[in-house]
Amino acid sequence: MGGAGSKKNAEIALEQDREVRGILERAGEAKRCDLEAWETGIRMAVLGAGAKALGSLLDAIGRGMREEVVWCRCGARMHSRGVKHKELVTILGAVQYRRSMYQCGRCGATRYPGDEQLDVVGRSYSPGLRRMMARAGSSGSFKEGMEDLKVYAGVEVSVKAVERVAESIGRDMQRWSQGEAQLAVEEFQSNSHAPGTRIERLYIATDGTGVPMTREEVAGRRGKQPDGSAKTREVKLGCVFTQTGVDEQGYPVRDPRSTSFVGRIESADEFGQRLFGEAVRRGLDEAGEVVVLGDGAPWITTMVQTHFPNATHIIDLYHAREHVAELSKVLFTTREAQIVEYRDRWWALLDEGEVEQILTEARRHLPRSADRRKKAQSEIGYLDKNRERMRYGQFRARGLFIGSGVVEAGCKSIIAQRLKQSGMHWSVRGANAIISLRCTLKSGRLEDYWEARAA
Repeated sequence: MGGAGSKKNAEIALEQDREVRGILERAGEAKRCDLEAWETGIRMAVLGAGAKALGSLLDAIGRGMREEVVWCRCGARMHSRGVKHKELVTILGAVQYRRSMYQCGRCGATRYPGDEQLDVVGRSYSPGLRRMMARAGSSGSFKEGMEDLKVYAGVEVSVKAVERVAESIGRDMQRWSQGEAQLAVEEFQSNSHAPGTRIERLYIATDGTGVPMTREEVAGRRGKQPDGSAKTREVKLGCVFTQTGVDEQGYPVRDPRSTSFVGRIESADEFGQRLFGEAVRRGLDEAGEVVVLGDGAPWITTMVQTHFPNATHIIDLYHAREHVAELSKVLFTTREAQIVEYRDRWWALLDEGEVEQILTEARRHLPRSADRRKKAQSEIGYLDKNRERMRYGQFRARGLFIGSGVVEAGCKSIIAQRLKQSGMHWSVRGANAIISLRCTLKSGRLEDYWEARAA
């Protein structure tokens, strides 16, 4: 901008100084202390001056003839058709922005190179404000996000705007993360990737949780309601983390800041591929040992067999204990003392991985009632089928995690806290966008995403 720009900035600084002095003079005349009013007034003055300074910078980028030729998508050269005004809402407030418009004489399409350079094509919010809106919309309801932006940033936007921006960025994050994972998988399969840092142990944990949906999204689906209908759709959540060692007591210790998350409402096959891609991105081929933790659901077993056939597959101890407790209830019904006696005995055996002993004892007590016998055999079948995934004594001796607490905590902090609030009902599209946004934040990858956008 040269000398003209320096002069403009000096004028803005002088105007800001006058506004601040005016606030202080009025405060002195009032002869009473109102610190909050002074803070608010001075912040508004500073932001207002900053918005004017930003406007002058944007004008310099948006207007003027360009050295490079502007081409249309149809292949024709575009020509300048004057200057058009646009109002951008920024973290400093509203900014009036003028930029050159180029039009194609062949197809009539228009382009604003200034908008492209500033990343505001088809948008009225600046990148900085969109980042704030995305974070605000991800942490609480969209209404709460709107209110937080007004209180903390002094920016007024609508609830709908917070929703649109947060979901748009969430979908973009999904495309970005999926693209990274796909590239990693392609390199992995072609064996063309560069060797990475050796990983001692790579863990993959997954679980599912229901999210309340709109009527349209659950129409015709089977669910857990008394009439067989559904009110929710399952979000599948997965995480990948690493372990280098154990603590003084021999318990495994998760490596700090090593956990990344992926989540989505989609089929088990699609999610299995998604989680595989994240594991590859995180260094699956560099891991000395791969461990998969889950609750024993059939879709998880299929996923392990398909994508992680050489992994150590462990059924979460808490879920295994739930099945043993249910088995004791089915076998001994109202005999509370025996229920507790066998449950505690079998839990102790389970902790050592002695599943066969539990099965032998349980089969001796099979009830005569057809209904109870069927339920007992179902629980026995679960334990029998997963016995090799329940060798907890051996797993502990190897210093492995035997619980899926990390992903279960993720189901609460990533999914439940945001998507399962009272009165909420989601579309699949909207829920998936916010899930992607929250997974990116929880994985500590927000800056990676914004850097990729700027590249």
